[in-house]
Amino acid sequence: MAEQPPYLRIAADLRRRINAGELRPGDRVPSTRALVREWGVAMATAARALATLREEGWVRAVSGSGTVVADRTPRKPPLGRDNLVRAAVRLADAEGIAALSMRRLAAELGVGPMALYRHVPGKEELLRLMADAALGEAELPEPGPADWRPRLELAARAQWRAYRRHPWLAPILLNSLVRPPVLAAGLRLVDWSLRALAGTGLRRRVKLQVVMTLNGWVGGLAASNAFEVQAEQDTGISAEQRLAADMALLAEYLGSGRFPVLVEVMSGVEDVGLDEAFEFGLVRQLDGIAVLLERHQSV
Repeated sequence: MAEQPPYLRIAADLRRRINAGELRPGDRVPSTRALVREWGVAMATAARALATLREEGWVRAVSGSGTVVADRTPRKPPLGRDNLVRAAVRLADAEGIAALSMRRLAAELGVGPMALYRHVPGKEELLRLMADAALGEAELPEPGPADWRPRLELAARAQWRAYRRHPWLAPILLNSLVRPPVLAAGLRLVDWSLRALAGTGLRRRVKLQVVMTLNGWVGGLAASNAFEVQAEQDTGISAEQRLAADMALLAEYLGSGRFPVLVEVMSGVEDVGLDEAFEFGLVRQLDGIAVLLERHQSV
């Protein structure tokens, strides 16, 4: 094995001394001249060794003090409302909304619970901010399609992606369809969607109903997934495992002769997943809006 160049051997020795605690954060490391004397190398070699350690973050140059050991202790980001909300979203994504409490979030952030209340007044406001952040990830291009159908399709797909990334989101937004939480991201989505219906001649109330119906359908389908995900996070039992446990009862019901049409339709049909149901339903929703517009224009 080839011998390391002198500058790498010097850098390795200094790393060893730092790791061993011989050189602590803020301590001056040997200067280039001291390294020249100690190692019997050229000034350029000693300078290159220190430059290597600076690039790796082991040391830093301080004006008037030379080169000192850097503090490599990971620094917590400043708490702040944005960091708090991002941490809450990560926790809810990983463990479900039931796992989220102010105390648990404070522990995740390494602060006392009361520190959180300097940024949010309570859990209800935290949930609103989380929903705003999660829905704000929806990609709505500007200016976007001018035709109503591709525009509403994009809006529906953007919501579906947000719901799939954040299963806890749908129940929060659908707590009340007619009085949803006030979110900047939600207002942006509705405004962007309503522009699809400009020039259609529909009454303003009908335009709102079209967008509310489409958004409510997407969210309702997503809520089904939310409950499944939460149940799995709470119990550790997947939907597939629950279904397997229910198969004996299902077979008993289907074999009773009470549901002949269902048995016939289900014969040979694989399970319908949520994404497949979304794709099917989205086309039907848009087809229904098309019929509404055709009838309106024929009047």
